[in-house]
Amino acid sequence: MMKRSRPFRPIAMSATFVVALALALPTSARGQEIPSPEEFFGFQMGADRKLARWDELVEYYEMLGERSDRLEVVNMGPTTLGNPFLALYFSSPANLARLEEYRQMNAVLSDPRGAAEAEIERAIANGKVVVVQSLCLHSTEVAAGQTAAEIAYEKATRSDEEMLRILDNTIGIMIPCFNPDGQIMVTDWYDETVGTEYEGAGPPSLYHHYIGHDNNRDAFMQNTVESQYGAQIIFRDWIPQAYVDHHQMGSYTARIYLPPYAEPVRPNADPIVWREMAWYGAHMAYKQEEAGLIGAVNAAIYSGWGHFGFHWITPFHNIAGMLTESASARLATPLYVQPDQLGGSRQLPEYEEQTTFPSPWPGGWWHVRDIVVRQKSAYMATLDIAARNRETVLRNAYLKAQRQTERGAAGDVVAFVVPEDQHDRLTAIHMVNKLLLQGVEVMRSEAEFRHDGRVYGPGTFVVSMAQPKRGVIRWLLGQTFYPDNTYTRDRDGDPIRPYDMSTDNMAEFMGVRVDPTGVPVTAALTEVGALIEPVGDVQKGQFGYVLNGLENASFKAVNLLAAGGASVRRVDTSIPIAGGTLDPGDFVVPAATADALVARVASETGVSFYPLGTDLTGESRPVAPLRIAMYQRYFGGNMDEGWTRWLLEDFEFEYTSLFDPELKAGNLNQRYDVIILPADGLGRMKGTAAGGRGGDPSSYPPEYRSGFGQEGVDALDAFVQNGGTLITFAEAGDLAIEEFELPVRNVVASLPGREFWSPGSTLKVKVDSSHPAALGMPRDALATFLANNQAYAVVPGPTSHRVERIVTFIDRDLLQSGWLLGEEAIANKAAMVSVEHGEGRVLMIGFRAQHRAQTHGTFKLLFNSLMSGPTADGAVAAGGAGR
Repeated sequence: MMKRSRPFRPIAMSATFVVALALALPTSARGQEIPSPEEFFGFQMGADRKLARWDELVEYYEMLGERSDRLEVVNMGPTTLGNPFLALYFSSPANLARLEEYRQMNAVLSDPRGAAEAEIERAIANGKVVVVQSLCLHSTEVAAGQTAAEIAYEKATRSDEEMLRILDNTIGIMIPCFNPDGQIMVTDWYDETVGTEYEGAGPPSLYHHYIGHDNNRDAFMQNTVESQYGAQIIFRDWIPQAYVDHHQMGSYTARIYLPPYAEPVRPNADPIVWREMAWYGAHMAYKQEEAGLIGAVNAAIYSGWGHFGFHWITPFHNIAGMLTESASARLATPLYVQPDQLGGSRQLPEYEEQTTFPSPWPGGWWHVRDIVVRQKSAYMATLDIAARNRETVLRNAYLKAQRQTERGAAGDVVAFVVPEDQHDRLTAIHMVNKLLLQGVEVMRSEAEFRHDGRVYGPGTFVVSMAQPKRGVIRWLLGQTFYPDNTYTRDRDGDPIRPYDMSTDNMAEFMGVRVDPTGVPVTAALTEVGALIEPVGDVQKGQFGYVLNGLENASFKAVNLLAAGGASVRRVDTSIPIAGGTLDPGDFVVPAATADALVARVASETGVSFYPLGTDLTGESRPVAPLRIAMYQRYFGGNMDEGWTRWLLEDFEFEYTSLFDPELKAGNLNQRYDVIILPADGLGRMKGTAAGGRGGDPSSYPPEYRSGFGQEGVDALDAFVQNGGTLITFAEAGDLAIEEFELPVRNVVASLPGREFWSPGSTLKVKVDSSHPAALGMPRDALATFLANNQAYAVVPGPTSHRVERIVTFIDRDLLQSGWLLGEEAIANKAAMVSVEHGEGRVLMIGFRAQHRAQTHGTFKLLFNSLMSGPTADGAVAAGGAGR
């Protein structure tokens, strides 16, 4: 069984930084000789076919920290796989000696509420511009990890006027590698294949243990520990004036994209932020041209409305959040680009000279060293212009925070109220913790209060818009409509896919009720000053305990109880008991369960154990985790598979990763009850098409050429026919439809964008919460629907009775947030069905019920099918074959 301990790591809101810094403060100039990266590693950074590995880079940075009084190295903690996650603080020795004092000044400017005018003016006059820049987040974009070492060396050793001005006037915080685990994976893969016919191919698996390229989409939820470290620096401890994330893009357009973003813009940031991005970006481009680094483009390719990764969410933190994207080589191998291979992109309609692209690169050999020098130039240009304009930048930091606070107080929505009475109370608390990790101020009531015609109970949360992070709050909690205009459609009127999702509404994803209000909340409130760590109440009844089946965390509790040797039962119907009623899906834990185990589970999960005074043995069914397998392929890996692994481990489900050889060998029922197919194309699963970012299958060694072919299809068919349960997400449903010939069809298959379009939206659905696969779900819910997701209709014929609708799109006005065209195509169609096939069944979830481990509101549609037992009529509930 694949099982890794990866607990959530709550991070203190500045104590970690203060303690680490106290251990690292300089006492004197070191004065020791500092080797260049070329001297240390034996090759120039960006040299053809050479990559420095993260463990060696850590050694180099630690050596720099020991020998330079301009640098302090802070180890934030272990990564997912246990490697060090570093933050490098660069400034003058005098500034580093007063670093906490400058952090406090910066805090006044980033949130001036309650500060006297004199205190604000002192912070502007005496403070330093804080600039955070991160590199090496996407590990196949190999240059940035090498660039960081060369920048660090120059900042530690150069003593020219420009560098001294930067050191005096800025505090530069470098995250030299946002994904150390992936940097090691890619470096090792490249070293293994260099000099072979497979040189330059991307790695066969995800380059983050769980989420691969999607680590750039985790800033607003912070599921991974790496995201938590970055957010601690950027959102809470420092809140810099500027943030730049350095990346690589495709090989066949401009040589480097520089800020600002292209259209469309996501509204509700302070206007100064957008002006700052253009200002910084112009200076970056100016320095590129000055140095003869041709091929830079501004205001193109990457739109201002993007995913809520770090560089796209920071503008709403009042930070000039920016991105650079350099053209890629083939990992560390040079690439020759012919002139006719070069093309345009968004707001670069042709590969020709224009005002934002005055010096097109003509083509030729492209080396990683070409990327390194461009990234260095952009990195240093950001610091240069900030240092030259220190006081202006700091005053504008104050103005952005102050004006956003004023806008929040005067807007149509002045606060969001998160009622204490929720369908899933613990998930609502989890959402509040996510807001706290953004540095958002959250208040809580101690008593019942009335507001805007509603009564709210004690423990209700209130998030005021009258705070500097008003923009963050608006997009995470407020209903969202993606723009539909000339910027978002092509010349033929077809919609252009957003850069990732068309909404990032945290509350909608998580199924948490949030009430917007245009009336200021006047009830007595206290600030939530730290992450909430709920501890479940334990009250033992004569016949044991009841766990609330509405709460996602109850599934984790049941898994922990089972691992501890306890037996658990479940009710499928409403049952009156003394003091109330059990709801369908509630769990029953016997009184014989060890007290210590119950106490530990309640403490770890926050789940309350309610007293049970009625013997429900005859009215409940035994529940045990099923034997779960999940298909995993190569060809660059499948991010939906990785996220689903993360989710299963987070909720303590044991599972096995199922690869092609075992799948094709058949006899799967002997080992598994449930097999999960994450969202993936049929061709990629069968091996007739390459996957995602994986490239041509022939570019991989034979052992990494995934695809289970017809053998695998036949094995899965036999598995279901013999009583197993197959769960498919989104486009993986094509396998069941096309290969098993089930009596359902995908009604949006092959529809052009003008006829149906839902690029990452939340859509309204009705749930049959009496169905075993939907126990604990609300009857009205939101489905997160992405491109390539599916909606189902039953094919007329003699087998129609084998199809059960579990989730159905409502009949009109389906869109809650995002962008939806052609709703009539899916109105009243099924979003999730259960289809009998032989002795087993296929559960087809047409949308991403577990998308990026963010959509807590629909997790139970998966979880229910991973636990099973016989129902009263002898059938199998919620998952196929019994144990």
